Amino acid sequence: MVTTGSKHSRVQNMVSEHPYWLANQPQMPNTALSVTDKYSGLEFAKVALASEETVRSAIAAAAAASHEMRKLPAYQRQAILLNCISRFEQRREELAQLLCLEAGKPIRDSRGEVTRLIDTFRIAAEETVRINGEVLDLEISPRAHGYRGMVQRVPVGPCAFISPFNFPLNLAAHKIAPAIAAGCPWILKPASRTPLSALVIGEILAETSLPTGAFSILPCTRTAAEPIVTDDRIKLLSFTGSPNVGWDLKARARKKKVTLELGGNAATIVEPDADLNDVVERLIVGAFYQSGQSCISVQRILVHEIVYEQLRELLVARTRTLQMGDPRDEKTFIGPIISLSEAQRIKAWIDEAVAGGASLLCGGNQNGCMVDATLLEDVPEALPVCAREVFGPVAILSQYANFEDALRQVNASDFGLQAGVFTRDLYRALRAWDEIEVGGVVVGDVPSWRVDHMPYGGVKDSGLGREGVRYAIEDMTEPRLLVIRENNK
Repeated sequence: MVTTGSKHSRVQNMVSEHPYWLANQPQMPNTALSVTDKYSGLEFAKVALASEETVRSAIAAAAAASHEMRKLPAYQRQAILLNCISRFEQRREELAQLLCLEAGKPIRDSRGEVTRLIDTFRIAAEETVRINGEVLDLEISPRAHGYRGMVQRVPVGPCAFISPFNFPLNLAAHKIAPAIAAGCPWILKPASRTPLSALVIGEILAETSLPTGAFSILPCTRTAAEPIVTDDRIKLLSFTGSPNVGWDLKARARKKKVTLELGGNAATIVEPDADLNDVVERLIVGAFYQSGQSCISVQRILVHEIVYEQLRELLVARTRTLQMGDPRDEKTFIGPIISLSEAQRIKAWIDEAVAGGASLLCGGNQNGCMVDATLLEDVPEALPVCAREVFGPVAILSQYANFEDALRQVNASDFGLQAGVFTRDLYRALRAWDEIEVGGVVVGDVPSWRVDHMPYGGVKDSGLGREGVRYAIEDMTEPRLLVIRENNK
């Protein structure tokens, strides 16, 4: 799919062209969307861009396919997902190299995302044959004598998905795979900066026996995508992205169910009983993996005052060892930010913090799309680098005197996606689980840790609903009740 040369060479002169997928079929009406190598800035692909009329056609096709999708037996849906897994395995390295180019993701991390893509489809294949209902005992009083109840889960119908740039394979998979498992037709709008990964999924799905109209993958503008938000034939809208966009979509989504996975500014508490060497290694991954471009990237590090200076010294020294550069180099840890404008914003937030009294412990430089791994301390809580989502390789250190104060600081945020707590104290771990206002608390590790079958999502400005395959299937299905009255004559 992508022409490359030697191990460290950049994209060569040939620019590839790629269709979008409308009702299971490739369409190439134009080549209006340019995709660039995020490290070199060079264009390496052109993609067909869908119009609003095309989006409406996709909705009509999905609506027409709803009955056939609903009637697909579980074993057939499972076989489709298993076939995808086999093809992903065959194209594993191609997909990793593609992620490296279109997202600027270091190659080791790109391979990790392909593994997670496969995991997510495998979980969905397993869950396909476990979408069970229940039998209800309705005889709660004499008036209900002789009545029996049963509940089955049925697909909601056509779904619309909007996926982000930072995990263009796996976050698309977290929407696509559950929809296939549940028996829902769907339309995906991938991120315009990283559409190619999703289009490869389309290539593979087109090889399967999915009914015509079961899927469409349509790179398009926000204006062109408007029908998937407002059209009542779409029964569920799942969005992953920024809070401002997500809450606006919800306000305009009319009657449909909406699930939102939005931003965060994840906090990690470090207690005195933690193994600091282990903590440092996990913080490095949590804060700087994928250049911090993750909703659960470690942004706020709260350290008990007893171990603060020791942890700070270890963390700064380790951060300075991270290699930054070409994401295709196997040794690279820090790759490019997704765009120059985002890199400039991150740099501006760092400079604003320093001007406001924060201390720059290391990093702080920006060169084009590259931003150093950066550590700050004594940052005023109201500044954007602390209060908002940086979405870059920046973390803030602060200290606390007691555990209750640490919990308060974690909760002093408009976001609530996940939090991490390094402690060996069971009672404090349980207190953190009870008191921290987030979707998930990770003990003994960073909040950036995720396995693809666990419920994932947030509270407050971090979103609404949960991903994780089984939980997504629950949203994509609804309970349907059957009541039977026995004839007692």
